[in-house]
Amino acid sequence: MAEIQHQDVFKELKRLCVPLLENSLLSPVVIPRVLSLLTELYAHLQNLHNTGFNFSPSLISYTMFPLTSILRRNESAAIPDRVVELILSSLQILCEDWWWSCDLRTWEQLFMLCGAFVGNISAKGKEKERDDESKEAAIRCLITLTRKRETESDPTSPHAKFVEHARTTSFIPILGQTINALITTTESSSLHLQRSSLELLRILFEHYVSEDFAPTVLPGIVSTMSRVALGSPTLKTWANGEVASLALSVMQMAILKSVGDGICIREGLVREVTDLDDLIAVAEGTGERTVTPGEEHRIERTHAWLKATSSQLLMALKALTPIVLHPTATALVAISSLSSSLLEYTSLTLPSCRPLLISFLLSLSRSTYDSVSSHAYGSLVQLTSPASKVRHPLSQTLLQMTGDILSTLPRVLPSHADFKVELLAGQVEAICRLVTISSENFSTLSRGLGKLFGPMGGIEKWGWRLLAVMEFEMSQVTITDSPMARLMLEQGTDHYEPTFPELSLKYITSRSTQATLEQMFRSLGNAGREDCIYAVEWFTAVGRNRRDDRGVAALWLGSRLLEGIAGVTEGVPEVDLAPRRSNRLYKAARGLSRTIAELWDELNPDVEPFDNPQADGMDDIPSIEHVQGLVVLDQSLRIGRGTAFTPLRKTSKLILHSMVALQLLSVSARVLQARFASVLLYTLYPILQSIISPVSQLSDSGFAALNSVASCLSYASPANLLISNFDYILDAISRRLSRQHLDIDAVKVLLVVIRLVGRDVIQKASDVVDECFDRLDEYHGYDLVVDRLIEVLLEIVKVVEEDEDSHVIREEDPGRAIAIPPDNTRMDAFESWFTSRNDTESHENDSTEYGPAPRRPWGDTGATAPEEPSADESQMQNDPDTAQVTPIQALSKQIVSRTVYFLTHESATVRTKILALLSSAVPILPESALLASIHKAWPFILNRLSDPEPFVVTAAAGLVEALSMHVGSFMYRRVWDDVWPRFRTMLQKLEVADSKSALARRGPGSVGTESAYTQSHRLYRSMLKTMTASMKKVQVNDSLAWEMLVYFRRFLHSQSHQELQTCATELFAAAGKNNADAVWLVLFSTTATGDSPTSFLQKREWDIQKNSELILQQL
Repeated sequence: MAEIQHQDVFKELKRLCVPLLENSLLSPVVIPRVLSLLTELYAHLQNLHNTGFNFSPSLISYTMFPLTSILRRNESAAIPDRVVELILSSLQILCEDWWWSCDLRTWEQLFMLCGAFVGNISAKGKEKERDDESKEAAIRCLITLTRKRETESDPTSPHAKFVEHARTTSFIPILGQTINALITTTESSSLHLQRSSLELLRILFEHYVSEDFAPTVLPGIVSTMSRVALGSPTLKTWANGEVASLALSVMQMAILKSVGDGICIREGLVREVTDLDDLIAVAEGTGERTVTPGEEHRIERTHAWLKATSSQLLMALKALTPIVLHPTATALVAISSLSSSLLEYTSLTLPSCRPLLISFLLSLSRSTYDSVSSHAYGSLVQLTSPASKVRHPLSQTLLQMTGDILSTLPRVLPSHADFKVELLAGQVEAICRLVTISSENFSTLSRGLGKLFGPMGGIEKWGWRLLAVMEFEMSQVTITDSPMARLMLEQGTDHYEPTFPELSLKYITSRSTQATLEQMFRSLGNAGREDCIYAVEWFTAVGRNRRDDRGVAALWLGSRLLEGIAGVTEGVPEVDLAPRRSNRLYKAARGLSRTIAELWDELNPDVEPFDNPQADGMDDIPSIEHVQGLVVLDQSLRIGRGTAFTPLRKTSKLILHSMVALQLLSVSARVLQARFASVLLYTLYPILQSIISPVSQLSDSGFAALNSVASCLSYASPANLLISNFDYILDAISRRLSRQHLDIDAVKVLLVVIRLVGRDVIQKASDVVDECFDRLDEYHGYDLVVDRLIEVLLEIVKVVEEDEDSHVIREEDPGRAIAIPPDNTRMDAFESWFTSRNDTESHENDSTEYGPAPRRPWGDTGATAPEEPSADESQMQNDPDTAQVTPIQALSKQIVSRTVYFLTHESATVRTKILALLSSAVPILPESALLASIHKAWPFILNRLSDPEPFVVTAAAGLVEALSMHVGSFMYRRVWDDVWPRFRTMLQKLEVADSKSALARRGPGSVGTESAYTQSHRLYRSMLKTMTASMKKVQVNDSLAWEMLVYFRRFLHSQSHQELQTCATELFAAAGKNNADAVWLVLFSTTATGDSPTSFLQKREWDIQKNSELILQQL
C-alpha cells in the first residue's frame, strides 16, 4: 500500500519536476511558467506534509534536483525573489524528512545556501538585496536544518554530528557570517522576519555556538538585542512581547556562554571559594592565562577582558531598565528569566551587575500579572534557598540595597520624580515581603534590617535626612458622610466606618506613589520586627519635641513602622499577616501612648520651637527647589509705602502634628488591644479635644481615633466607651479648669460627651453639675467660661427632658375642665343658674379647705381606737406637687434655682441659654419645685420680652409658651396682665418697622417680610405660638382675648408668609374652642361688606377667606 502511495506521489511530482528542469535556465519568457510550476509544487509538498507523508531519500533527491538546477544554472542576482522564496520554502518541507539521513557535506551546503540568501551574498561577490519574504523563507529552512528534534536522545544522532561539525574551524566563519546576517535582519520592520531571525539565533546560541566562539559575537549580540527588546526609539512604541522575549533569551545565552562562572573558572579568571584552600588561592591571586596559538577565531579571555566586558554589560543591562514596565507578560517573564539566570550563573564574573539584576526581580515581583510576579518571586526564593550557591552574596546585596535606597530617598523625593520614588520604595517593600514570608531563607537579612533600625544602625544620620524632605500637606477636600465628626459621634457609625483623613506629601503628586511609600515603611517594620522599636521611639521623640515639618514626618514614620512591627494597618480592615505581640512591644506602645498624650497638656501649643539646623546634621544636603510662577520680590526691595509684612502663622503644621499624633495613638491602641485601658486616663481627653476642633480634618481624625480605641477595647460604640470611662473624662476636665490651667476647650469636651452619652449621663449628672457650679463660682466674671458652663447645664436639662420617665404628670385645671353647653341648651342652663344663684349652700357638701382641724368630737379620746389618717394627710400624700421629689428632679431644681440669676447677665447668649434651660425644666419639675423660682424670676423674664436682641425675646416667648402648656393656672393673670400688653406693644412697633424695611412684602395689605429668617418674622412666630399655648392651657380673659384676635387676624391674610398663616390658623382654632362666637365675629367683621355695626373692623385689603373657612371647619 505504501509502495503504491509512493508511486502516485512520484508521478505527481514528475509532472511538475520535469517541466521545471526543462525551464531551469531562467529568462523573461520562462519565468512566469517557472513561477506557476513552483507554486503548484510547493502547494503539493505542503499538502503531503500536512497529511503526514514521509518522503524517502530517493524521492527527496528527485524533487530537489530541478530546484538546485535553477540555482546552479542562473546567477543569484538574476533569480527573482519570488522564485527564491518558493524554492527555499519547498526545500524547508523536504528537509523535515531529509534531516534524518542528510550527510554533513549536504547539510553544510544547504546551510551556506540559506545563509547566503539571508546575508545577500553571491558567488561572484555581487550582492542583491533580497526582500523580507525570501529572507524569511531562508531562515525557516535554516531553522529546520538546525533545530533539535524532541524524539532525539542518541548521542550519535544527526543533531550531535551537526553540532560537532558546526564547531570546527572550517565552519566557524560560515556560522559567524550567518550570525552577522541574522543580527541585521533582527532589526527589520517585518515582524515575521524579525521573529524568525530571533528564533534561529536562539537555536544557534543554544546548541551550535561554542563557549570559545561566543565572546567574539558577544558585543554585537548584546547591543543589537538590547535595541530590539527596547523597541523603536523613533516610533516611541514598545517592542512586540514575543520579539522582546526572544531577544532577551538570545542575550541571556550569549552572556552565559561568554562570561559564565563555569567557563571563567575553567579559564582561571575567577575562583570559586568553597574551602580554606580556595580562600588562600584567592588571596595570593591568579596569573594571566596563556592562550594556545593558532586559535584565530577565539578571543583571549584575560582579567582585563573580563573587567572591560563586565563594565560594558553593566551599561547594557542598565539600558534594559524600561523593559520592567513592558505592557506584556511575555516580555516581563523574559527579563525575569534573564535576571535570575545571570544572578545564578554569573555571580563571580559579574558582581557589579548583581544589584541591578536584583532590582529587576524585585520590581517584577510586584507586577499585576500573576505569572510575572510568581516567576520573579519564585526565582528570588530559589536563589536564596539553602541549596543555592549565591545565597549569601545575594543576602548581603539585598541588605546593602535597602540601606542605599533609604539614603537615596532624601535626594530623590524633592526632585518630583514620582516614578523613581515608587520604583525604589517598591523594591524595598518586595525585599521586606521576602523576609516576612520566607523567613528561613532570609534570617540574615532580617537581622541586618533590625540592626539598620537599631541603636547601631546610624538612624541619627539617615533619619534626619529623611525627615528633612518629607513635608506633609493637608488635603484641600475632605469627603465625609456627615458635615462634622461631632454629628457622626451623636448619630452613630452603623453605616459609616470613620477613617483618618489623607495627608499628602509635598513633593509627590501620585497617590499610588505615596501608598507605596507608606507600605514600604510598614514592610520595613514588619521585616525588622522588634529590633525596629528603637527607630519608632527615636522618631516619636523627635516628633514629641518638634512641631514643624520634621516633627510631623517623624510621628508619621513612627506610626508606619509601629504598624509594621505589630502587623496592623490603620484604615485597612483585613491584614495579610497575623499580628505579633510581645511584652517588649506592649511596653513600648504604652510608653508611646503616654508620651503622645502629653502633647495636649502643654500650655502654649501655638509656639513654634526654635529650629536649630546645626543639631540636625543637615548642612551637607544640597538645596533642591522647584519653583513655579512669578518670582516674589523680597520685602526690602518694594518701593513705596505699604502695609507691614506679617508672616503667616504655622497653624496648619500644628494641626498636621495633632492629626499624625492621633494616628499614632490609634496604632498603639490596636497594638495593646484590651491593655489600652491602662492608658485611657491619659489618652481619652486628647482624643475628645480633637473632636471639638473647628478644623474638619482634625475633628475627623479625633473621631476615627475614638472609634478605633472603642473597637480595640471591645465596646459596641464610642458612646459605650465614654459611659464606662466617664470618671476619667470628668477628672481630666477638672484638671483643665483649675486656676493653674484654664482651658475653655475642656467645657466643649464635656458638652460633646453629654450629647453623646445621652440619657445615661443622668447617672453621672450630679458630679457634672457640682463641677459646673464650682467653676461658675470661680469664673463668673468671664463671659466665655460662663457661656460654656451654662450650655453644659442646659444640655443636662435637655437630656433629662428627653427622658419620658422624668416628666411630671399634672392634673387638669378644674376651671378649664368646665364644658361649654351646646347652643340649644345654653339659655336653659342660664335660667337655672339665675334662679338658684342666691340659694344657701349646704355645709355637708362644703368642700372648702379650712386647714387642719379635728374630724371627731373633742371629748372622744378613746385610746384603743387607732386614729385614721386625716383627709389632709391623704391629700398631701396623693398630691404630686407635695410628694417627695426624685434625685433627678432635685438636681434639676438645683440647676434652675442657681441659674435664674444669670437672666440679667450682660451676655445675650447667656440670657438666651438660661431661658432655654428654664423652658426645658418646666416639664420635668413639679410645681412645688418650679413655681417658686419662676415667681422670683418673673420680673426678669418679663424684661427679657423687651430685650434688644430678638433671639432673647424669642427664647423668653418660648419659656412663656412652656409655662402656659404645663402650669396654665399659674400663668392666668401673668399671661393677660403681663405678657399680652408687651406683645401688643411689640406688634405695634413691628408693624411700623416692617413698613420701612426693604425686606417687607409689597402689595395691598401685605403683612410681614418675604424671608422666614428676618427678626420680625421670628418674633411674630414666637408670639403666635405663645398665645396659642395660652389659649389652650390658660383660662381665657374674654376682653383681652378679643383684643388679641383683632391684632393677630392680619396674619390670616393670604399674602403673608405661609408659616405665619399656619400659626395664626392654629391660634384662632384654639381660641374658638373657648369662645367660638368671638372668633366668628372677628372673621365676619374683617370680611363683611356694606354697612354693619362692626364696620370699623372691616379690612378689605386682607384676603382671609381661605383661612377663615379652615378655622370655621374646626369649630
